[in-house]
Amino acid sequence: MTNADPVELDKFSQLAHKWWDPNSEFKPLHDINPLRLGYIDRHAGLAGKTVLDVGCGGGILSESMAGLNANVTGIDLADKSLQVAKLHLLESGRSVDYRKIAVEDLAAGQPGHYDVVTCLEMLEHVPDPQSVVTACAKLVKPGGWVFFSTLNRNPKSYLFAIVGAEYVLKLLPRGTHDYDKFLKPSELAQFCRHAGLNVTDLIGMSYNPLSQIYSLGSDTDVNYMVACRKD
Repeated sequence: MTNADPVELDKFSQLAHKWWDPNSEFKPLHDINPLRLGYIDRHAGLAGKTVLDVGCGGGILSESMAGLNANVTGIDLADKSLQVAKLHLLESGRSVDYRKIAVEDLAAGQPGHYDVVTCLEMLEHVPDPQSVVTACAKLVKPGGWVFFSTLNRNPKSYLFAIVGAEYVLKLLPRGTHDYDKFLKPSELAQFCRHAGLNVTDLIGMSYNPLSQIYSLGSDTDVNYMVACRKD
C-alpha cells in the first residue's frame, strides 16, 4: 500500500493551479522558501550536488535548489501539482526532473544515490512518517545530508498553526493541517536515529503577525527544521 492519504492528495490537487501565485494559499511557502533554501545550502553546499526533493508539490523549493546549480529530482504523488511544476519550468528555464513515485519505491530502486535529500512540510500529511524518514535515509549517500521540516505538537502549535494561521490570520485554508499528525522534535529525532541518521542541527521558524516576517531561531514550539547526516 502507498504511504499516502487520498484526502491529503486531493486537498493539494484542488489548489494545484495556485502553486506559483505568491499571493495565494501558498504565500507562506513562498515567504519561507528563502529561509529554508539558505539553511539547506549553508549545511550541504548545494552547487554541483545530486539532490532529491521529496513531496515537491509545485516545485517551489526544487526550482530554487536548481537555481543554485544543484542537479535536482522532485517527486510527488499529486498529478496536478507535478503538472504545474513541469509547466513552470518552461517559464523559469530551470532544469528539474519531476517524477510521480512514492519515496519508498524510489528508495528500493536507488539506494544511496543522492548527496542531499529534502522532505519539507510533508511528514505531517502522511499516514506513516517513520516510513518516509527511513526511505529518505536509504536514498542518501553515506555522509550525505537529509533535511526535514514539520510542525511541533503542543498547545502553542495548535493555537498558532491551526487557530491562528487557518482561522484568524487566514494564512492557510481551513483544514490544511491535522493536529494529531504533528510531530514533536523528540519523535522525529527518534525516527531519524532508527533510520541511521544523526541529527546535527535543530532550528525553529517563527512568524511575526505584525511585521508579517518569518525568521529562523531557537523557538521550535511551532515550525522547525532538522539537518541530519547519514552515518
